[in-house]
Amino acid sequence: MGDSHSWTAAPAAAERARSVLAASWSCAVTADGGREEFVGAHTVGEDGRVRLHVPEDSALLTAAICAPRGEPSAVLEFADVAPVPVRNRIRARLWLAGWFVPEDGRLTLHATRVVLKQPSGAVVVDLDEFAAAAPDPLATAEAQLLTHLADAHPDAVERLTRLVQRDSLHGAVRVQPLAVDRHGLTLRIERVRAHGDVRLPFHAPADDVGQLTERMHVLLGQAAAASCPRASLQRQRTDGDG
Repeated sequence: MGDSHSWTAAPAAAERARSVLAASWSCAVTADGGREEFVGAHTVGEDGRVRLHVPEDSALLTAAICAPRGEPSAVLEFADVAPVPVRNRIRARLWLAGWFVPEDGRLTLHATRVVLKQPSGAVVVDLDEFAAAAPDPLATAEAQLLTHLADAHPDAVERLTRLVQRDSLHGAVRVQPLAVDRHGLTLRIERVRAHGDVRLPFHAPADDVGQLTERMHVLLGQAAAASCPRASLQRQRTDGDG
């Protein structure tokens, strides 16, 4: 059970969906009643179109060749997994439904429906907005950025809790960085039997890692000037992941 919170300065659904797609290394494909998992087999075009390289003996290739053109016959699923170990590591799921067309030894998906599911709920993403959107500029670097923050700078994470409302930290046993994008940083607050997320928005969007560094320094400066809302949260526990 998570906390209710306001997603201030959060990315739009189309941008979030493109970010999930850009950062994903694997996907699951359901077609003709079968399901296959692929790792490192897909590429994404500038318009969000997915191209999948499959073995010649794949049942998916046969199904794509035999399927009626123009009729939805396949679903691709991508999972957005938090790079830092936390409870419920799946941050979002993305589904692309449509049909495959064999092109230059690959299968190109012509999407007819895009669905993004986040903790706040599922939303159908407009196809034109999806094609026109760009991934968050930090999407492919996010995993390295968050793991570095959690592993090398736990003191900074602890300091950032000074920007969190006192009620949100009640009963907290651990706080970890859950997500970061150009608009802000999200912290996961874990308790013994529950958890919640808190968004710390940046004062301005960060378009690259250099700007992100400046935005984080601003947040840390604000945290240093704030009083600690929970004196007992001096050292965050690193054991007992659920």
